[in-house]
Amino acid sequence: GLIAHIGPQVEGAVILSGHTDVVPTEGQSWRHDPWTLTLEDGRFYGRGTCDMKGFVALVLAAVPQMLAQPLVRPIQLAFSYDEEPGCLGTLPLIDALARQFPRAESVIVGEPTQMKVVTGHKGGIGIKTTLRGLAAHSSNPGQGVSAIAHALPLIDWHERQMMQQAASARPSGFDPAFTTLQVGTLHGGTALNTVPDACVFESDIRYVPPQTADDWIAAYRAEAAKVEAAMQARHPEASVTLSDIDIAPALAPEPGNAAEQLARRLTGDNSDTLVAYQTEAGHFQGAGYATVVCGPGSITQAHQADEYITADELRRGADFLSKLIDSLC
Repeated sequence: GLIAHIGPQVEGAVILSGHTDVVPTEGQSWRHDPWTLTLEDGRFYGRGTCDMKGFVALVLAAVPQMLAQPLVRPIQLAFSYDEEPGCLGTLPLIDALARQFPRAESVIVGEPTQMKVVTGHKGGIGIKTTLRGLAAHSSNPGQGVSAIAHALPLIDWHERQMMQQAASARPSGFDPAFTTLQVGTLHGGTALNTVPDACVFESDIRYVPPQTADDWIAAYRAEAAKVEAAMQARHPEASVTLSDIDIAPALAPEPGNAAEQLARRLTGDNSDTLVAYQTEAGHFQGAGYATVVCGPGSITQAHQADEYITADELRRGADFLSKLIDSLC
């Protein structure tokens, strides 16, 4: 990651957090070159313009103003890598900040919120499940152990859990108000006349705080262990393996924390805004920082073909940063 400390060597800094990676463009139909910034009708097109290189560019453009002003409280820049695959670069970056610089007070994560102050978001869990069974000819399927057939109750577990969450949901401020679960990819088998000895699927859990990733993973491991036991009763070498577990911790609302108060003063936004997408904010909150999400652009443009951010949103973001710098003098 990239980190910097601007201002006096004292505690109480405001961290401006962003990520430097973007999602791929394969399979998308773009009217504009995704890797060349294009201005058209007040919109800046390009991969990552909204998510969230517009914010990163604004922060870097504001560095001369930060250096020129007599800051009483410092500003720290924290730009991570590999955020998109699961915030993989965030924890090393937070550790580096703590080791190298005086302790900061607040974090503003500049993901696109149309400059609304987001005080909470769901947590996210990504899991790959791999089942290994025993191949056999389809003329006598009893001689094999179908990895696909045994994957079905695990896939159905996700749907059943979501239905239970929906049935017991209370107003949470999130949309949907409850934890959601779904299976996004599924691969298995080699031929229609062969009992499949392998099946792999990937699932996604978006949980509502105060639920935790550990609790959801433990519940799914218990279900996977039941399926594995059933498979091993027929073939001892059968297995169900969970891997590539990515966790993006939830950002739990902390009403009135220092980051929220600061962001509301600067934006004038007093709405209660919670979102279902994940950011690095949960990791910063877990490290003890007061944290909010607030940045230019609309999340509806993120990861889309012809992704863009408007010039007006960039102006609003630049104004926000200018006000922030002035408030720290």
